[in-house]
Amino acid sequence: MTAHDVLALANTIADCLADPDTAPLGPRTATAERQHLAYGLPGIALLHIERAASGLGPWQRAHAWLAAAAQQPVTGGPDSYPFYGAPAFAHALACAADHLTGSYQRALNTLDQQVAADACRRLATAHRRIDAGHLPALSEFDTIRGLAGYGAYLLRRNAASPTVRTVLDYCVRLTEPVTYKGEDLPGWWTETGPSGRPDDQFPDGHANTGMAHGIGGVLALLALAARRDTLVDGHHEALRTILAWLDRWQEETDHGPVWPYWVTRNELRTGRLTPAAPRRPSWCYGTAGLARAQQLAALALGNTSRQVEAEKALVAALTDPDQLKATTDSALCHGFAGLAHVAARAADDAHPTTVDQLRDAIPALLTAVHPPGIDPEHATTVLVQDEERGPGLLDGVAGIALALLAPATATAPQSAWDTCLLIA
Repeated sequence: MTAHDVLALANTIADCLADPDTAPLGPRTATAERQHLAYGLPGIALLHIERAASGLGPWQRAHAWLAAAAQQPVTGGPDSYPFYGAPAFAHALACAADHLTGSYQRALNTLDQQVAADACRRLATAHRRIDAGHLPALSEFDTIRGLAGYGAYLLRRNAASPTVRTVLDYCVRLTEPVTYKGEDLPGWWTETGPSGRPDDQFPDGHANTGMAHGIGGVLALLALAARRDTLVDGHHEALRTILAWLDRWQEETDHGPVWPYWVTRNELRTGRLTPAAPRRPSWCYGTAGLARAQQLAALALGNTSRQVEAEKALVAALTDPDQLKATTDSALCHGFAGLAHVAARAADDAHPTTVDQLRDAIPALLTAVHPPGIDPEHATTVLVQDEERGPGLLDGVAGIALALLAPATATAPQSAWDTCLLIA
């Protein structure tokens, strides 16, 4: 599969989603999740913003999608979170404003104030929870709904702001161990299941490792901040605490190291993971996202050996037939396009001994997204007609087209659209 073929698919998808008035949105995107970055209009806007910033498409399409996203009042305050409402729209608007001098600044300034205020309100609640000796909800700290996601936006907008530092102070505090009901637990242990709700399969809760909903996002945020020379007391120690946890639960397979999606209380007590079938190595959960987070942490700490180990783990995950067999779609969140994008971003920072291995893994991932001999129009039609996934960023065609650009062109994103994923 050539880069030209992959870009042809991305172009066709972008053309299909050119106009918000005629694009096949489906009921999920057009109504309930219209303001959602993962499924709604702001995520589709990111596709056209990145293409315009890269000289691959017109800015008019980006303007049209941003205008469509702003047609209804944007949700703020307690009902919003990083991937929904004001923070989601702010992320898309910032990606455009960075390339359009003077455009959107008034709206963006208002949104920045709203996002910072919401983050501070959440921080106050989180610290009260810690002071009371209670365990956190996943939505307190994760990337999609919590403070890691707020940190991603605030760091990108102004790494030196006091609010960024307060988010990082919280992240450091989250890594401190807690004693709960007589047991020593990591500070990010939650009493619920991975859905964030009580779950009979997780009667005593779990420690989530994922990038989307677990400590992986916190690790990446701390690492990215450190690489921007934004450090708080205990910063490096917090990085090492999370890395030590991942080291503790690393498993060796015939193809390389893997990490679990989560650790249960029984596994914590016995010190052994329950045997499980190979899992997909996605951004949201699994080895791909965690390997990138560990690579970033190693770069922040200046630990070359750990960096190379993380990069080799990513290569192994991207080439392991068992893990790839568990990958069943092309989505950005947990599919082949997302894996290709993570690989491309990791390759940009990779050690000379592993960079070629990472880049060599990309073509097969792109082929899985767009097999040879398949007409781009037909492939787009099939993808767009998948109503369950929709046209959005994380699960849908907009995210697939967006994730194909960096690996197909060997060029880093121009709009910083993927900062919301905490992989850059």
